[in-house]
Amino acid sequence: MRRLLALVMIMMLPCLVSCGSKEGGLFQQQATEVSMELWYLGENAETEQSEGVEETESEPVPEKVRPAVKGIYVTGPVAGSERMNDLITLVDATQLNTMVIDVKNDDGEITWKMETDSVREMGNGVAYIRDIHALMDTLKEHGIYTIARIVCFKDPVFAQNHIDCALRKPDGGFVTDAYGLAWVNPYNEEVWAYLTEIAQAALDVGFDEIQFDYVRFPIGSDADAADYKVDMTANTKEQAISGFLSYASERLHEKGGVVTADVFGTVIDSPTDIDRVGQNYAELGKKVDVLSPMVYPSHYGPGVFGFDVPDAHPYDTVYQALMLSQKVLGQDTGEESAIVCPWLQAFTATWVSGHISYEGEQIQEQIQAVYDAGYEEWILWNATCRYPMDFSPAEQAEEPLSSGGE
Repeated sequence: MRRLLALVMIMMLPCLVSCGSKEGGLFQQQATEVSMELWYLGENAETEQSEGVEETESEPVPEKVRPAVKGIYVTGPVAGSERMNDLITLVDATQLNTMVIDVKNDDGEITWKMETDSVREMGNGVAYIRDIHALMDTLKEHGIYTIARIVCFKDPVFAQNHIDCALRKPDGGFVTDAYGLAWVNPYNEEVWAYLTEIAQAALDVGFDEIQFDYVRFPIGSDADAADYKVDMTANTKEQAISGFLSYASERLHEKGGVVTADVFGTVIDSPTDIDRVGQNYAELGKKVDVLSPMVYPSHYGPGVFGFDVPDAHPYDTVYQALMLSQKVLGQDTGEESAIVCPWLQAFTATWVSGHISYEGEQIQEQIQAVYDAGYEEWILWNATCRYPMDFSPAEQAEEPLSSGGE
């Protein structure tokens, strides 16, 4: 028995777990390892002999192996259409290995007819993906790692159905974004439970990782004046965001899930931005498995990193942002923190004065900047899910292409 138990334990090798909005930048940008945790998936099974009755040994649950993520974003409608075949072909033909797929989108919709109590009650399951199980089987056949994107506190559906959880302006109206989409209260644990319910259901159908997006407070004068129903001097925005991610991570880890938080790239080193949205980069690096900062060059304002137009400097802007990430997380001195998997720009920011077109070359430059900054993961964002084939940078240069921005 002891030999059997020892053998099983030896075979159960721990794997590193880790875990990426694509929204407009903060304030002037509005226009638009490493946390190592050991887990074992499954329990060691023992074969016992008791009163002549033999108990059969159950098969150990296979370990989940998390790759170094190189991914693309996919909307629900695209995931449920014929275009998904083209994206699978793209992944097969390139260094890509991951898809981040909308499970709960910006409109509060669930992208398939999810069978959970809350979704049935609100009727917000939309059959963009007609057969989620068939889709997951196909992606696994192609060896594609799957990440479920769940938009958190921007949720017009939940706000309409749970008025007490909605954020309200001083005049009683909903706190909304530029598109009129309502937000819910990040302090509210009923909201936390709902988001975790959706995430658990995503793991149940086969997603490998959960990515929480819009995991922040809204910004603007109405949002600042809203009644959050707590004493915000005693319960800060940072505490609310960290509290939710701790709550969700604890429950999702029980199911073997990996948890990611999307954050503004500007919160890496900006106390002002941290205070406004509640995303403390260094602290969140201790709460989740993966941090996905949005380091899109288009989201940095004039003068940042010494550039009049950061959007026109894809390599240098991403490199400088991620070197700050290394410093803030203490990873440059060997401290353990979350894996960093940045979102990169695969779109042209036509609204930015002095912008440049982002094609394969500009994507390559950003990816190379990731490697040169000491990281190895990245995800490309394009809201229309259109990605060029011609990006294949070297794995990691010995020296950066440029010191950038000084």
